[in-house]
Formats: sequence, C-alpha cells, structure tokens
Amino acid sequence: MWYHEAGKCQGFQLEDHRPVEVLTTPRPQLAPQRDRYVYGPNTAEVPEGAAANVRDRSYKIAAEVTVDTDGAQGVLFSHGGQFGGHALFVEDSRLHDVYNWLGELEREIVSDVDIPTGDVIRGVSFDKEGNDEQRSATGTATLFINDEQVGQQSIKTQPGKFTLAGEGLNVGKNPGGLVSTTTYTAPFALTGGAIREVIIDVSGQTYVDLELDAIEMMSRD
Repeated sequence: MWYHEAGKCQGFQLEDHRPVEVLTTPRPQLAPQRDRYVYGPNTAEVPEGAAANVRDRSYKIAAEVTVDTDGAQGVLFSHGGQFGGHALFVEDSRLHDVYNWLGELEREIVSDVDIPTGDVIRGVSFDKEGNDEQRSATGTATLFINDEQVGQQSIKTQPGKFTLAGEGLNVGKNPGGLVSTTTYTAPFALTGGAIREVIIDVSGQTYVDLELDAIEMMSRD
C-alpha cells in the first residue's frame, strides 16, 4: 500500500510524527511482558528490548545484598546510559538512586542513614501520580533499606526507551555509557559485598509486599 500510494503521488510521504510520538509508540518486545523480573549477579547485559519495562508506570526495585564491610560500594543495578536511565548504588556507606531524564536532568536521592552489614534488602519505589506536558510520568521516588524508608524525592521518568541501541540493564556494575555523569565512573562494580538477585516489580503491589517476597527468597538458602 505504501509503495502503491507513493507511485500515484510520484513521491514518498514525509514523516510528520514528533520525536516523542515515535519514542512512545508501543513496539514488539524481544520477550513477553510480565509483572515481575528477577535478575542474578554476573549476568550478561540485558538488551533494552528484553529488559523490564518501567516506562510510564509505577515500579519497585529490590536488591538482595550481603554486605561484608562498612566500606562496601558500587552499583547494584543500572538500566540505560548517558541519554537516559536509572541506577541504584552504594557510595560512602549510603544508598543512592539516580534517575537521568533524557540526558538533560538528573535527580539523585541519598539515604539519610548508613547501610548496615549483613543480609540487607535495598531498594527504590516509584509511585506514579500523573503525566506532564511532555508525557513523562511524574511521581514520588522512595528509597528503602529493609523495611525502613530512608529517602524520598519527586521525579519524572522518561516517556520512551532509554537507548535505541547499546546500553541495557546490568546487575552489579554500570559499564559503557554511564547513567550518571556526576556521581561515579565506569564500571563502578560492587565491592565489599555480594548481590544475590535484583527484583523489579511493575504489578502495582506495595514495596513492603515485594520486600516480604524477597525475604522469603533469601530464607530458602
């Protein structure tokens, strides 16, 4: 049909969609969509098309970590790169979450308490409250250490993919293009501790419910 109409008009139709429309148009995924994703440590980078889709929705991320020393630091989870993405990491004994909106705006939350040693569940939740004029989801991001809320900030999340090619989802490091250009240098792999798994939930359940599931998983070992 496209070529038939082009022949009739003796030319191809110009694309009139705005960039935001192109980026937010649903496209086939390499893997079926589901409500929960579980990623283990030391796995290969997961491409954008197969990774958890957190665009335009509420989400919860919980990292099950064993902290061996007070000086533990590094990335727990990263998704995306310098033109958009988010990362959960430890630095200076504090839990950090940074969200990079389109490479133009970074929002960082830092926990108001130090991270304890031992088996710890560290995470972040984003509760969507609406959309702005740019179709970005707006809401509140909250940091957790175990079941304690340790930081909170209003953020907006990216409407389209973090990258068209390249940086995907990583556990325990942020290689390649950095999610944050101001907080750490690549790959900032986790030291002083070990990650058991990272759970990403987009079902809409509360963070407390996700944490209870994570505790149950840790108790099986």
